[in-house]
Amino acid sequence: MTQTTDRIHRPISEGAAMPRKQQYSIGELSQLCNVSKKALRFYDKIGLISSLRHDYNNYRMYTHDELLLVPVLKYYKQMGFKLDEMRRFISGRHGNVYGALRTAFEQKLDELRKAQIELKRCEESVRDWQDLIREAELVIADGVREVAVKYVESAQLLFQEQPFDGDIKSAIINLDFMNYVEKTSNAITGPVYIHFSSIRDRMAGNPQTIRIMQQVLEPCGGGGRVDFGGCMMASCYHIGPHESIHETYEKFIGWIHRHGYAMDDDCYERYVSDYWTTSNADFHVTELLVKVSRNPQ
Repeated sequence: MTQTTDRIHRPISEGAAMPRKQQYSIGELSQLCNVSKKALRFYDKIGLISSLRHDYNNYRMYTHDELLLVPVLKYYKQMGFKLDEMRRFISGRHGNVYGALRTAFEQKLDELRKAQIELKRCEESVRDWQDLIREAELVIADGVREVAVKYVESAQLLFQEQPFDGDIKSAIINLDFMNYVEKTSNAITGPVYIHFSSIRDRMAGNPQTIRIMQQVLEPCGGGGRVDFGGCMMASCYHIGPHESIHETYEKFIGWIHRHGYAMDDDCYERYVSDYWTTSNADFHVTELLVKVSRNPQ
């Protein structure tokens, strides 16, 4: 008596190797490699992963070698290579294959280093601006208008001297200074500072020479630098439009004299929030700064 054995067909367990085929349809390749059909059609169009076409139905079919190209492309994509870059050295048609690869990788590393610098600059600029927004928010919420004397950390700022005719908006959003920043290959961050050569002329709205100043981001370019801070300064916030800033200056100077301080003839304005942030002048916050010292007894 002949015994028969029933064959039990079990599904392939997860993680088991897929059965190797001679050819794969675009749908099978898409599913196996987790790549969209649209992407595969594009790869085929540019000759990166070529398909075979059957005469009778013109369907795209792929060999096992073409299937194995997909993980390679994904890895090169992870490293930041573009499709045309991959195509140039994956084909292996260069006379010196490894020389071509080495050059491509050196160029990519240089490109990534530059991208890192730009990303760091963007992050620092956003963080500095966020800090200014938070400072302005707290000053307005708490109505901070008191005068105080504090130590101001020293900094080297990019600067440009300009004539000032009283147009504070054009001085803050300063086209000449922005062109100067670009010409000297710099990138700027943080608040705009204006150094007024005469605090009295500033209060009266008289023309004078000013310095537009701002912090630069690394790596720095050229241009002039000026030392700021590194000393004790009287500080006071002005909240609202600049048209009424002379009132804050009068309070500011009166406080300095009443508390026995000597002050310099020049002054600084640090724009915490201004026309760069909002056109609503009621929400502008300006810090007035002047170098002070104790009057000798």
